Amino acid sequence: MSLNRSEKEAVIVDVTSLAAKAQTLVMAEYRGITVADMTKLRSEARSKGVALSVLKNTLARRAVAGSSFEVVSDQMTGPLIYGFSEDAVAAAKVVADFAKTNDKLVIRAGVFGGKALDANGVKQLASTPTKEVLLAQLCGLLMSPISRTAVVLGALAAKKSEGEPAAA
Repeated sequence: MSLNRSEKEAVIVDVTSLAAKAQTLVMAEYRGITVADMTKLRSEARSKGVALSVLKNTLARRAVAGSSFEVVSDQMTGPLIYGFSEDAVAAAKVVADFAKTNDKLVIRAGVFGGKALDANGVKQLASTPTKEVLLAQLCGLLMSPISRTAVVLGALAAKKSEGEPAAA
């Protein structure tokens, strides 16, 4: 089904607004994936805040023109699914996790921070912990010295109170 000019312009506007808000773009070839698997992938992506769409490559190229995602416009060929995410890791993680269980989804390329990533780069980005996990790890590191000091002080206080005679 072909789109008329106004529908194409609407698609370009939608994708341009997605690209303006997104930190990451992941492109994957979806040739041979069943409708059920594609539906599962899209629902997983939606739950993680990833905008996943199948676009005409010419429209995608026009939409990312002038943005940080333009660096991969030469790789926008063939049947591709595009994943945009505001979270730096979410799009890569959703696509890479799905590609592990479904060999028909082939990661083609991605962009993070204005730099083009190959398939291995996207997989490395996907293995990075999410922002929430990194913040939790940082809090744990900051709390560790404080909690150790509290344990030592508590042990000293307990030892000191054992050594004192009971007042009658």
